[in-house]
Amino acid sequence: MKKELIVTGKTIDEAMANAAEQLGEKMSENIEYEILEFPKKGILGIGSSPAKIKVIYTVPDEDPALELVNMLIRSIGLKATAVASNGAEGEHKIEITGEDAGVLIGHHGETLDALQYIANLAANRRAPVDEDGTKKQYTKVTIDVENYRKKREETLRALARRMAARVLKYKRSITLEPMNPYERRIIHSEIQGIDGVSTHSIGVDNDRKIVITLDRGDKPAV
Repeated sequence: MKKELIVTGKTIDEAMANAAEQLGEKMSENIEYEILEFPKKGILGIGSSPAKIKVIYTVPDEDPALELVNMLIRSIGLKATAVASNGAEGEHKIEITGEDAGVLIGHHGETLDALQYIANLAANRRAPVDEDGTKKQYTKVTIDVENYRKKREETLRALARRMAARVLKYKRSITLEPMNPYERRIIHSEIQGIDGVSTHSIGVDNDRKIVITLDRGDKPAV
């Protein structure tokens, strides 16, 4: 995002120095100067005028999701760093690394999922809306810690294959432990590629589980 600032000084150099002092940390390599008025000395101080310049500088766009994550890291006193990047299809990714980063994962990623949920609320709180109140643009924020999500997906897919093999071997259904929607989708996806078994979900809310059964011909709805 580009911004402008009008600054004066006795000379052009002084005006530029004043601009640097006012901007401080906002100074960037892409800063531009435009001279609006050269200084005039006048006669005996009468009719004199300072130099005036326009400063055009770039500041990073606001990132409320990243700010929230960094605020949490600071408030807890963790030795961790959060870095944001843009992924596929407009996805906003935040990767957390560091000595204490694992604290933010929790049991089976529960703490991480909660943090991601709050970050999504923060990212979309000020999103523009249509006349009917519908948000014009939704930013999807994904938070990961030390590549945990990829490792967790690999673990779940391996679990799905093992359990499917047991169902086929012993001809008995197996009920997995409760999982969140994201993890259940991974299990369903993996089982769909295995002949002879199918899945369906039971339970409600936090107690929702996947049951792997022998495939009787019709794939149950996910």
